Amino acid sequence: MIVGIHQPEHLPWLGFFHKMYLSDVFVLLDNVQYRKNYFQNRNRIRTSTGSCWITVPVLTEGRSSQLINEVQINQNDRKWQQRIWRSIEQNYSRAPFFAEYGLPLKEIYCGQVWYRLVDLNIELIKRLTEWLGSKTELVVASTLGVAGTSTDLLLAICQRLNATVYLSGRFGADYLDESKFRSAGIRVVYQHFTHPEYRQVYKPFVPQMSVIDLLMNHGRESLKILTGGQDSLALE
Repeated sequence: MIVGIHQPEHLPWLGFFHKMYLSDVFVLLDNVQYRKNYFQNRNRIRTSTGSCWITVPVLTEGRSSQLINEVQINQNDRKWQQRIWRSIEQNYSRAPFFAEYGLPLKEIYCGQVWYRLVDLNIELIKRLTEWLGSKTELVVASTLGVAGTSTDLLLAICQRLNATVYLSGRFGADYLDESKFRSAGIRVVYQHFTHPEYRQVYKPFVPQMSVIDLLMNHGRESLKILTGGQDSLALE
């Protein structure tokens, strides 16, 4: 049982879904501290001039210790949903698969009022996972009834899910205490992701965009492109 764990980012990039694809269970780590000006409330899309950020406005002033699942969307900004949608529409209306994914994205962003950032992010992640055709089981960390910080929290999640392998991001070695996993009989392996180059609406190719860039341009072939045809995690 391979378990991957990652914070629920906004319209995540390809590496996020590559890690998910290699996991049997992928945990959305919503009960850790929110990181301001990172990828939890924003991501990048391809434009004719390179790329731009699409950002969900959130309330963080005076709330530096907030958990991700506590972060509220700023309701005083009444135009953010339309602003994000217009950015997507303007930059992908000529993409081959805009007709397939554009309207569902508009409905997610503009079809209801969102109060918590995590609710919007998880809904988007679920839909993007469905569109990619990934079969990995998604679990929200705060529903597991485990506690702790850093390595202890990750280990508790893995134990709760009966993991035999913990799939860490490439920089996990910088902070993980692998000895705790070894003592628990859980193997730690690290994700190795090679970013593919694919056809975009504009040239030249710009990497590290939101996964919607890949989907808009390649549709149902996106997962194959994202994984480079890799269908399992080699445990060496």
